[in-house]
Amino acid sequence: MENMKGGVVLLLVEDDPDMRSLLCDELSEMGHRIVEAADADEALKYVRDHRPTLIMTDLRMPAGGMGYVSRLRKCAPDVPIILMTAFGDAKTKSEALGLGVAAYFDKPVRISELKQKVEELLGAA
Repeated sequence: MENMKGGVVLLLVEDDPDMRSLLCDELSEMGHRIVEAADADEALKYVRDHRPTLIMTDLRMPAGGMGYVSRLRKCAPDVPIILMTAFGDAKTKSEALGLGVAAYFDKPVRISELKQKVEELLGAA
């Protein structure tokens, strides 16, 4: 991919292939390298072997859930996490933020808001 900004790597974790493809297309326009993972196990393996700059993940997927978010936080304590879910509520959001998630989005996600949050978090990184 051309026009990559520095060594920024976004880990995108989404079990729905269509949603993952859409998000990859949109986020790649920002000029960052995108690494895809189809489930929580794949994401955790990547995070243990590499150090992404930012993690963007679905909550409800194979091996997902709050326990997965907690494990991500332990594996990569300094990496911002953006959490997305179609099954959230105030309690879910509160729990996620309590685990140290940097941003929380209910699906359907507004792509413009997501991109803005990515740039904001990368600027702080």
